[in-house]
Amino acid sequence: MRVKIVISYDGTNYCGWQIQPNGTSVQKILEDALFEITGEKTKIKGSGRTDAGVHSLGQVAHFDTNRSIPAKNFYRAFNIHLPDDIKVLSSEEVDKDFNACSSAKKKTYRYSTYVSPTILPLKERFSIQLKRQPDLEKMRECAKLFIGEHDFKCMTASGSGAKTTVRTIFEINIVQKEQDLDFFVCGNGFLYNMVRIMIGTLIAVGNGKINEKDVEQMLSTQKRNLGGKTLVAKGLTLMSVEY
Repeated sequence: MRVKIVISYDGTNYCGWQIQPNGTSVQKILEDALFEITGEKTKIKGSGRTDAGVHSLGQVAHFDTNRSIPAKNFYRAFNIHLPDDIKVLSSEEVDKDFNACSSAKKKTYRYSTYVSPTILPLKERFSIQLKRQPDLEKMRECAKLFIGEHDFKCMTASGSGAKTTVRTIFEINIVQKEQDLDFFVCGNGFLYNMVRIMIGTLIAVGNGKINEKDVEQMLSTQKRNLGGKTLVAKGLTLMSVEY
C-alpha cells in the first residue's frame, strides 16, 4: 500500500530535506525510522526539497510498504523512533497514483521576521530581526508584481537544476501583529532560494533601498542585482501542501 504522511520539523540541525553526503537530512532520519518499523529499506519521497535550516509545519511525503500495519497508525510508530525536532503529524493510505511531489498543486511558505532595535533571543531561532519598521503598503503594492505566472530566473540561486524557471504565484500576504511581521507566499512551486530572495526584495522596498520600478526591471531583465538580498534560512517554514 502507499502511505501519505505529514511531517513537522525544526530544520536548524539538518542539511535540508534531501539525503546528502555532507550532513544529516530529514529524509534520512525518516527512512531510518521506517526501517526500524518495517524492516524494509524504503525511499520516502517528499513534496519537495527544503534547504538546510528551513523548517516545516506541513511537509508531505509518501512511501510504499508491504507490511500490514494500518496506515493510520504509522504516525505513532514513526514518532517512537524520531527525535524531538522531527515528528509525523498524520498518516493515511492513498491511491497508488498519488505522488507527494508531482501531485502537489499549491505550496504555502511563511517567512518570519520581527521588528526590534535589539535581538530578541526567544524569536531568533525561527525568525530574523528587522531593526526598523518597513513600509507595509509599499511592500504590499510591490508584492502584486509577483502574482501570476512569471519567469523567476532572477530569483533563484545558481545550481538549482530546475527544468524551467517559470512559476505561478497565487497569493502573497503580509501580516503584522505587534512586533511579528510574517510573509506568506502561495504558489504552484518554488525555485532554489526563491522565497528568501523574494522576501528580501520586498523588505528592501519597504526600507526604501530599492523601489517598485527596480523590481519591475529585475523581472523584465532577469538581473539579480536589482533585487534585495537573499535572507537566511531560519526564517522560512513550509506551512502546507495542497493536492
